[in-house]
Amino acid sequence: MIDQFLWVIFPYLCVAVFVVGHIWRYRIDQFGWTAKSSEFIEKKQLMIGSILFHFSVIPVFFGHLVGLLIPARWLEAIGVTEHLYHIGAVYVGGFFGVVMLLGMIILTFRRITKTSVRRLSSASDITVNFLLLFITFIGVYATLVTNAVVTDFDYRASISVWLRGLLIFSPDANLMTDVPLTFKIHVLTGFLIFALWPATRLVHAWSLPFNYLGRSYVVYRRNR
Repeated sequence: MIDQFLWVIFPYLCVAVFVVGHIWRYRIDQFGWTAKSSEFIEKKQLMIGSILFHFSVIPVFFGHLVGLLIPARWLEAIGVTEHLYHIGAVYVGGFFGVVMLLGMIILTFRRITKTSVRRLSSASDITVNFLLLFITFIGVYATLVTNAVVTDFDYRASISVWLRGLLIFSPDANLMTDVPLTFKIHVLTGFLIFALWPATRLVHAWSLPFNYLGRSYVVYRRNR
């Protein structure tokens, strides 16, 4: 029953909250659909942390998509061997994971140590900061440490197959039985952040400022 809840019910529940929560948030709180920038309070740490985080989160995201959604035999059919994939996943993925972790450490340190920033932070802001920091840390640890220690583990033969089963509504919880603990924690906290997403400032990720491309320039004049 525990396995069925963790690897079947919980993921679907998180996805349902993610979808319904966004619809609800957009309908009742469009003016709160923002990142609530605190740049005017402290700029240096925010700039460094944001650049590191946003620079790395995109390749990390697409790396997850490739590793989890594309079957190994499909990659092999186009010339991506197991060895070549391993190099990309561990070394390239590990590099961007470490960069992302550094960015999250800086952003979390800033939010906690800068008094003015901390006072402007809501409970959801702090929760998201620490949860993203933990997810990133455990993901980097699983990639660089667990993969090196548990050499016979292949997440493409377990986690990837399980996730693709979820997507076609045919999940098999047994596939997650022998998955190392660090990978299990990374997966569960990843789904948890999806459930919390609509209630936090993470919703700003869907707000792309396309209207800025065609808007008129803002004219500033010096007051002498």
